[in-house]
Amino acid sequence: MTTSEIRALFAVASRPEVVSLAGGMPNLTALPIDEISKVFADVILHDGQVALQYGSGQGHPILREQITEIMALEGISAHPDDVIVTTGSQQALDLISRIFIDPGDVVLAEAPSYVGALGTFRQYQAKIVHIAMDDDGLIPESLREAISSVRASGRRIKFLYTIPNFHNPAGVTLSLARRREIIEIARQNEILIIEDNPYGLLGFNEEPYRAMRGDDQENVIYLGSFSKTFAPGLRVGWAVAPHAVREKMVMASESTILCPSNFAQMAISRYFATQPWLDQIKNFRELYRERRDAMLEALDQHFPVSATWTKPRGGFYVWATLPEGIDTKAMLPRAITARVAYVPGTAFYADGFGTWSMRLSYCYPTPERIQEGVRRLATVIDEELDLRETFGPINRGINNV
Repeated sequence: MTTSEIRALFAVASRPEVVSLAGGMPNLTALPIDEISKVFADVILHDGQVALQYGSGQGHPILREQITEIMALEGISAHPDDVIVTTGSQQALDLISRIFIDPGDVVLAEAPSYVGALGTFRQYQAKIVHIAMDDDGLIPESLREAISSVRASGRRIKFLYTIPNFHNPAGVTLSLARRREIIEIARQNEILIIEDNPYGLLGFNEEPYRAMRGDDQENVIYLGSFSKTFAPGLRVGWAVAPHAVREKMVMASESTILCPSNFAQMAISRYFATQPWLDQIKNFRELYRERRDAMLEALDQHFPVSATWTKPRGGFYVWATLPEGIDTKAMLPRAITARVAYVPGTAFYADGFGTWSMRLSYCYPTPERIQEGVRRLATVIDEELDLRETFGPINRGINNV
């Protein structure tokens, strides 16, 4: 196990004088706290004896039924029995890894990929092989080449891990045509797909994309979460999996936590039953779109012309790539001194790539703070470029995004 580079940043990035473009904390200022407090109090007042008791290892039946209704917005047809409630979708990643991964197995993952998933796969001693992406997401031909290369070396592939919507950290979205092609590649090669989709309802300009699970119920395990569409503090996520896998996930979960929090599940269930939650998600979308626009405008205004960045259509993140030779990890202390924080690109790779890239999060700061943070960061980058002009390349790192 290794320390997450993002967690290690929290102590510094949380200082009030630092503009944090690092963490992916949802912005809860849009939540109707007064109404939520009434909902939670109602759960305790009328159902406290149940809410504060142990519950089902698979999850509260009513919440599982509501989850199927939420997933229907993304084209998924599921029965409540198909759903297992987890302590955040992070626990679902751990359960899947426990069940499937033997030391030395290969997990295929996008380049870059979610740091929490990479840490979990490494913990179970998997070898992570990255698949290249572009502005339309994971590249099918690169997936084919990786499968052939891994199998030619005699190694065993356990699954493909992908974040198709508003990718963390890359900010790109997998095109619908590519989704179908990737599903077919996985079927042909008998490779399971883990579809991680915490941001799917947070698109800025369009209806939710059809989930990959909607087109393949036998070969796709779908992971969802209430952390981005409601509140992360309740730690409630879920997985939808084929029957045999789901049963093993329930057993693995029971051996770890006995059962997810009954109170948290019933509180979320009551909220979704009594509140205009679709309107609330719309409010989140507008809030994040405003912040996305502020970041893209600031990047256009302040970043060097030789830098590039993604233009997300939803979610929380922009992935920026700086001119060759700038080591974003080595530059971070100077950025902190300039009172701005980001996450270096190497945190999102298992193979040392990402040296010249960084993840910038726009979900939490105000638009004004975002613009000021980007301005400060651009000043640090300009100083690094001046040093490179004077002394030559600072670090001959590598980058493939």
